[in-house]
Amino acid sequence: MKLSEILKGISVKNEYREAEISDVTEDSRFVKEGSLFICIKGASFDGHSVAEEMLGKGAAAVVCERDLGLDNQIIVESTRTALSPICANFFGNPADKLKLIGLTGTNGKTTTTFLIKQILENCGRKTGLIGTVQNMIGDEILPAHYTTPAPYELQSLFRKMVDAGCEYCVMEVSSQALAQGRVNGMHFLVGAFTNLTQDHLDYHKTWENYFEAKRILFKNCDTAVTNVDDEYGLKIVDGLECKVRTYAVKNINSDYTARNVTFAPDGVKYELVSENIGRVDCPIPGRFSVYNSLCAASVALELGLDFKDVVIAISKSNGVKGRIEVVPTDTDFTVIIDYAHSPDGLENIILSLKEIARGRVVTLFGCGGDRDKTKRPKMGKIASQLSDFCIVTSDNPRSENPSKIIEDVLEGMKDTKTPYKVIENRKEAIMWAVKNAKKDDIVLLAGKGHETYQILNSGKIHFDEREVVAEALKS
Repeated sequence: MKLSEILKGISVKNEYREAEISDVTEDSRFVKEGSLFICIKGASFDGHSVAEEMLGKGAAAVVCERDLGLDNQIIVESTRTALSPICANFFGNPADKLKLIGLTGTNGKTTTTFLIKQILENCGRKTGLIGTVQNMIGDEILPAHYTTPAPYELQSLFRKMVDAGCEYCVMEVSSQALAQGRVNGMHFLVGAFTNLTQDHLDYHKTWENYFEAKRILFKNCDTAVTNVDDEYGLKIVDGLECKVRTYAVKNINSDYTARNVTFAPDGVKYELVSENIGRVDCPIPGRFSVYNSLCAASVALELGLDFKDVVIAISKSNGVKGRIEVVPTDTDFTVIIDYAHSPDGLENIILSLKEIARGRVVTLFGCGGDRDKTKRPKMGKIASQLSDFCIVTSDNPRSENPSKIIEDVLEGMKDTKTPYKVIENRKEAIMWAVKNAKKDDIVLLAGKGHETYQILNSGKIHFDEREVVAEALKS
């Protein structure tokens, strides 16, 4: 592809020489003959420092933010801002041929995107999905490395979806992706907001930065579907030009409301009230399943799908790996795996399990290393106040000392009387939890969810909690 075609719509500050481009990358490891190298300044590495070296490796040109004195340089105001539209141009702007639906919020994004995809496909619309657990092109499953991929991978996925005949793409849009401009230049038919609680402050530093990052999505959508039971539900769209539609369980004046909610071990039921009324039977247990399915239904209805078809589609939906996932045990107790790794996420899952539990709720959890330390005592306090028994262990300690992370968690548990046990090794902790479970207990393994690995200071290792549970049951 010609360099001028890739730079279409990009404000370039200098004259440049036309070239044939074979690939686009901001990663110096992937530069090859004919590549266009984008110089991105990160937290620990500045691509500008290797620009000349990349030309020596065969790059046809480099995109930079300042004059580097190179013949093959293209100077722009912000390379990070330019990266997404450059990648879009390289792949032929495939997102323009898709109806994009973006979800943002602290909790509920993954389950809700899966529900929206299932609703659309039950209604005959082929749909792609991009998210934390996996990426999907119709029924084809592709691995996911990030909640929202970097621009090159993202545009590549869009291209594959278009080529496969997808009409829609529903995607999780993380706060980091919005702040880093990974979706710059993209326009969403519908943007949806689930909720906002503390998370990712290790990256955003302040709550205001986190909030403003989430808001970016709604500056680039036609219709915003937002949860007005959350205190930020209306603030997130305040002053924006998009059409606003609301959903809620408590706020009866919303556009879409769930009423007469009932909970059972195998799901939730409620009346979906809008211009029509229908009985929803969602086969995913938990209070937050009401919000997730209500959000999904609201989005689908805003897309113009038939009300009756939407209600029927929700009843046919499946669960999501690592989201209130029931592990087969063939015992008189239940083991559930859930990704809850924030204070609010942990509170929601435990409260939901308490509503359906016949015995104890035993919560096994930890906190990630090299991440927001302020949420550790908060999660300890929530787990100990709401659970009947706690097992404090490691999550992904990364470079931190696991015992120090656990000490931070225990600070939040010192004023509660709930019994707990500390087992630093997560495998040993799960083995102990399974072996000591009592009749009618619900053993919650919180924090890892869909992940099949653990990140230690020695590196990443294979770690699938389902396999550990099976091993514990065998022994």
